Amino acid sequence: MISPQSQAFRAVLFGECMLELQGQAFGAMQQSFGGDTLNTAAYLARCSAGTGLAVEYATAVGEDPLSTELLRRWAQEGIGCTLVRRHPRRLPGLYQIQVDPQGERTFLYWRDQSAARAYFDEALTPLEAAADTIDLLYFSGISLAILDGEGRDRLTALAEQLRARGAQVVFDNNYRPRLWPDSTTAQAWYDRAYRTSTLALLTLEDEMLLRGLNGEAPCLDFAHALPVEEVVVKRGAQPSCVRMNRQGWTEVPTVPVERVVDTTAAGDSFGAGYLAARLQGLAPTEAAAAGNALAARVIQHRGALIPHAAMADLCRR
Repeated sequence: MISPQSQAFRAVLFGECMLELQGQAFGAMQQSFGGDTLNTAAYLARCSAGTGLAVEYATAVGEDPLSTELLRRWAQEGIGCTLVRRHPRRLPGLYQIQVDPQGERTFLYWRDQSAARAYFDEALTPLEAAADTIDLLYFSGISLAILDGEGRDRLTALAEQLRARGAQVVFDNNYRPRLWPDSTTAQAWYDRAYRTSTLALLTLEDEMLLRGLNGEAPCLDFAHALPVEEVVVKRGAQPSCVRMNRQGWTEVPTVPVERVVDTTAAGDSFGAGYLAARLQGLAPTEAAAAGNALAARVIQHRGALIPHAAMADLCRR
């Protein structure tokens, strides 16, 4: 992958960030924010501070005070917001996290009319207008799922345009069945995303669910055959798998933890740690180790974004 150290390097992540509520139903709630690609953007900015990498987020929010506060907090994380649309008639989505005693989480969502879903409802978005200056585009299966057909087409067409001129395109397979009309539609868009990607980040269980594959071996075979130069498979507590240029898989151990508090953003933070390391010149296996270390730290804290101090030792300078 291209190193940003010798010149200005612009990495843009597209998706949806929602307001986050943590707590018990009908009890006290703590308010924060999160979303898969936004989580990755925040952790990537933290891990890349001082390297010359410019991390930016493309989405839509409302014109309300909560949206304004989101933009302020993103900027505090070192995330550029010039590609964010302010939608005059929509608000951010909302979700509540419920965590069981083992740290596994479930979500309740209020997002059907979120502003992010309408990002492509104008003739030329800030993201498309900036195409000639983007060095890396990162999006996910959720990024695709929240858009209508035209929006998905324009996002993937942009990815194809960037790939054609030599930019990096990263696709994370986050698959949420309830966001799609059916698995056949989702598969078609995933296949297009993979065809345009230079790096694919797969959560094994998500791809198994999407493809109806039984067992890890068929899914790893599917991932190995993808038309993507660099593929990384996340397998929870099991070793991550990395392959380059159709070579064999290399396993990279995860970092054991004594107690899992909250698995929210585990995969998102892995992606950030991996990408930051690769952009700083580390080999794929070293990058996977960095991603595993960051994910292990994240799952020991509640919420999507953990305190800066809790991960300061993992950030390279």
